[in-house]
Amino acid sequence: MSTVVIYTKDWCGYCHSAKQLLTTLGYKFEEIDVTHDLERYQEMRQRSGGRSTVPQIFINDVSIGGYNELSTLFRKKQLPPP
Repeated sequence: MSTVVIYTKDWCGYCHSAKQLLTTLGYKFEEIDVTHDLERYQEMRQRSGGRSTVPQIFINDVSIGGYNELSTLFRKKQLPPP
């Protein structure tokens, strides 16, 4: 079973799309909303190598990037099983 963590902001359309795709594919995930949480936002930036955009998605503790990268991995059939 894959471990998925997604950092989001409540107003982010790409975040909503990423969560919808993950749910459709059968992934369970931990969502960390950084809208008003500077400490968790800094954690996200550190884990992602300095990226400041959301969503930031981690699968099995590996940063895969955001929604565009997630959808590319899906299209290429390179996502690990849920």
